[in-house]
Amino acid sequence: MGSGSLLSARPRIVNIGLDGFARELARAGAAVAHVEWAPPARGNAKLASLLAKLDGDPAIEAANREALSRFLKAEPVLIDVVRADTVLPNLGERTILHAGPPIEWARMCGPLRGAIQGAIVLEGWAPDLAAAEKLAASGGIEFAPNHARGAVGPMTGMITRSMPVLVVENKAFGNRAYCTLNEGLGKVMRFGGNDESVLARLRWLESDLGPALAAALRLSGGLPLKPLIARGLAMGDEMHQRNVACTSLFVRAMAPWLARAVPESGKLAKLLEFCGGNDQFFLNVAMAMGKAIADPAKGVARSTLVTAMCRNGTDFGIRVAGLGERWFVAPVEQPKGLYFPGFTEADGNPDIGDSAIVETVGLGGFAMAASPAVAGFVGAGSAADALDITRSMVDIAYGRNTDWTIPGLDFAGVPVGIDVRRVVETGIAPLINTGIAHRKPGIGQVGAGTVRAPLACFERALEALAGDA
Repeated sequence: MGSGSLLSARPRIVNIGLDGFARELARAGAAVAHVEWAPPARGNAKLASLLAKLDGDPAIEAANREALSRFLKAEPVLIDVVRADTVLPNLGERTILHAGPPIEWARMCGPLRGAIQGAIVLEGWAPDLAAAEKLAASGGIEFAPNHARGAVGPMTGMITRSMPVLVVENKAFGNRAYCTLNEGLGKVMRFGGNDESVLARLRWLESDLGPALAAALRLSGGLPLKPLIARGLAMGDEMHQRNVACTSLFVRAMAPWLARAVPESGKLAKLLEFCGGNDQFFLNVAMAMGKAIADPAKGVARSTLVTAMCRNGTDFGIRVAGLGERWFVAPVEQPKGLYFPGFTEADGNPDIGDSAIVETVGLGGFAMAASPAVAGFVGAGSAADALDITRSMVDIAYGRNTDWTIPGLDFAGVPVGIDVRRVVETGIAPLINTGIAHRKPGIGQVGAGTVRAPLACFERALEALAGDA
């Protein structure tokens, strides 16, 4: 092209960095392609230096390949439902397990305190909620994170000795993980509910649903979860805020065995109605599965992959494969989303729950592209936005799980293996789909949305990894 034609031709521009320049050029009629770019670690020289120290280290890359292989080789099977104190270590008299990293009563948020009061009354440790609050504040209750005992729980995450828990065994590695049964919708303990209707439902889960599911699972020999999740993704679930398909598949698989285990037709009908009528019933199964998948990677020396993300309504915490049981904690963020009629963001509590374990294994927000309907429900935008969210999570993941594919992305596998290095380098925080609890105890769910994991957790983990390198 001669100099004359070069000067007379319409310019074609590549804009790197600030997208504002690209927008102005486009408004002026220029052909412009925008390339998002930012300096590593958002320009933080110290973190960039630590990244340089860790990137390309052959020992770290080998460790990450090993940790990722453990995620991918997992064979999770739902095998039983049992009373919590028969399988969880040191779950004795007056112990309450909760969601998120460790926290003491004085720093607990409203819904977590409300759920604890209800759990104390449920176990008979106090006659009413007022007495339960005094007992909890006095130091008469031992509090511990679910993750410390091999379990997970949604939202407030309550687990006490009498509660029935799902048992998921990872057949490839022999480890097990546990989660309570989903209580249904409306006012529930996981959102801080604690009145008599909440406690009555929990007693029914203990007396009826738990034993029936246990009998059915034992008769069936267990329910393999990996293929069920694959079908659910193809049917529009992402396994955090949308579990409609997997709940239906679960009921379809278990109904014949429940019919054999529960001969009374009226009781059987109530059980099936409860499970099938609760679109989120499968969430708790997915959570136990997520922990069973992630735990074998815990302790892979030098690995920078995340093995747990969770929140307690005050703090957000992560664990990293190469750093074992250590928590890296930062203040939790407020979800952004849609609120039920009569409620606003002022009513919402900061994010809470162990359910981010599903994002840890590549589902939930990481699989948003499989579930464009949920993007609207949580206020994350359009179907195109859902695709973009999953694509952005690819940038912080070490690999993909080709057993779980997304039709809208030409059946590419979900991104899995959150790499602390890539999170810090790009500044892209993991996105989590979530419910929103009222900040006051006893009210319950007021909306649904999305939230980002705080970058400070990953920065602190990176510093620890570099110090251990």
